[in-house]
Amino acid sequence: MTVIDIKKDSETRMHKSVDALKAELSKLRTGRASTAILEHIKVAYYGNDVPLSQVANVAVADARTLTIQPWEKPMVAVIEKAILESNLGLNPMTAGNLIRVPVPALTEERRRDLTKVVKGTGEDAKIAIRNVRRDANQHLKNLLKEKQVTEDEERRAQDDVQKLTDRFVADVDKLLAAKEKELMEI
Repeated sequence: MTVIDIKKDSETRMHKSVDALKAELSKLRTGRASTAILEHIKVAYYGNDVPLSQVANVAVADARTLTIQPWEKPMVAVIEKAILESNLGLNPMTAGNLIRVPVPALTEERRRDLTKVVKGTGEDAKIAIRNVRRDANQHLKNLLKEKQVTEDEERRAQDDVQKLTDRFVADVDKLLAAKEKELMEI
């Protein structure tokens, strides 16, 4: 493994940590309607549990309402049941083939709780990024030990890895600040 490979691998892994954080944050329910709220819901479809998006069209009707249009009429009741059992605090309402899901406004207490969850999730992402840095630095030390790089090259590479770490930690901080702001909006 060369210095360039170590840097590329580190950048890729750090990027994956940030992407995982984005996915986690999208699942958190704010007062605003988002299709991401329902992404993890699975429904029974001919004996198999499949994601909701594979049996219905999920869309945002307005800032506080999601609409679900099942592709088959019998799926309406199944989808409704899955949403009620998801413990998201959502109450779907059916009108013919269309399911409307109003997204209730969050209470102040719930907003504070969600902010704590966001901070914890962000800290986990930062830890993952720092672990990548630690692994990269260990690989660089091994290259130095095996005399494949000079001390100057190893030092420069460690500085580059630190710059990558700082950049991705800053990205995490931006994501967290944006999500916290979104949560505290009324």
